[in-house]
Amino acid sequence: MTKRVRALILAAGIGSRLKPLTTSIPKCLVKVSGAPVLGRWLKELDRIGTEAVLINTHYKAEKVENYIHDLNYKKMKLSISREKKLLGTAGTLIHNKNFFENSIGILIHADNVTDFDLSLLLKAHYKRSRNAIFTMLTFNSPNPSSSGIVEIDKKGLVKRFHEKIQNPPSNRANAAIYIFEENLFDSLEEPLSNYYDFSLDIIPDFIGKIQTFHTDKPFIDIGTPETLELAKNTFKN
Repeated sequence: MTKRVRALILAAGIGSRLKPLTTSIPKCLVKVSGAPVLGRWLKELDRIGTEAVLINTHYKAEKVENYIHDLNYKKMKLSISREKKLLGTAGTLIHNKNFFENSIGILIHADNVTDFDLSLLLKAHYKRSRNAIFTMLTFNSPNPSSSGIVEIDKKGLVKRFHEKIQNPPSNRANAAIYIFEENLFDSLEEPLSNYYDFSLDIIPDFIGKIQTFHTDKPFIDIGTPETLELAKNTFKN
């Protein structure tokens, strides 16, 4: 029997590089193609049959929570995890590990924009190598020195990972979308409080156990005015 699918969307970011735009709204509510980037992800998760979504909030949390409160999905349940102090991309996941009980989990950063079909990543996860703990989406980065770059073996497993280094070996980048099983948490080392950043603290522990799936679709982090404008031009429709 297929497990239910649940997702955590990281939407707590301040978006300091996007000021003054993010002086009044959080980064996850910045619009691309007429829709908040958070809303784009929720629509895609609903389309692939996600049972429940947890959204973490921090900066201008009330605005994010009001936005979510006004949404109405017939089958997909939405809930909030407000953080008074930011827990980090790994810390937030671990803090909410009970949310993923008896589920396949998806971890997504709200401030990335793409029209990639998430069901393809789910299918790749179902077919992953036997020893793979989780599955990572990769894409072709136009600026690899500012990305996490992966090197893979013949099975598509990560054999080396380079987080934002000068002169990286390729442009195959970590899209920071992960699909995982509950055994991910069992595989982490104690104390779990040592884990803060997913790329820096979790990925290095699982080299050789991370399945990858590559997309040629555009994948844009809207963290700067330039990349936000690029996203708006790329996803006009």
